Amino acid sequence: MHLNATHVLPGEALLAFGPDLPEGADAAVAVENLSPAGDLTQAAARLFQALRRLDASGARSIAVMPIPKEGLGEAINDRLRRAAAPRPAS
Repeated sequence: MHLNATHVLPGEALLAFGPDLPEGADAAVAVENLSPAGDLTQAAARLFQALRRLDASGARSIAVMPIPKEGLGEAINDRLRRAAAPRPAS
């Protein structure tokens, strides 16, 4: 997962937020927009389902657009940081 993405690399899926998509979005393996209107409440409600769908897309990585850092955005960003953290081998 690559956070605060301003472009999408080949083979990546996109977790979008807001009406404007980054460069390369048209070639993304899959796109999920948490809230085309930029609504943090809507984004929080859609986060887990969107991540599950993007995980199932077969993309090599997920590009995550910047999420505002205020209000519910703090909780969303915290969850995304945790999801992006390396996991120990089991």
